[in-house]
Amino acid sequence: MHNSSDKLLGGAMLFVAAFVFIYYTVWALLLPFVPASSPIQDLFPSRDWAIKLPLLLLVSGISVVGLFFARVSLVEARKRAAKSGKKV
Repeated sequence: MHNSSDKLLGGAMLFVAAFVFIYYTVWALLLPFVPASSPIQDLFPSRDWAIKLPLLLLVSGISVVGLFFARVSLVEARKRAAKSGKKV
């Protein structure tokens, strides 16, 4: 029972990832070749966001990773300080 829910979740994640990849590829690479008067243009945000959104996600991701490493380093430093304080 647990295995089938994992497969369902994995399939859903794969579908979402494939959809996002195809949507972004069409938005960033193919849309410039479609006339501005086409109704397809209405399905996508401004082309400026094709650059801004990944940049925002990248900066956010790097910030989260940096904060995680800083937190782990701080916790480890506190453990070492507590351990050396107890031995003395």
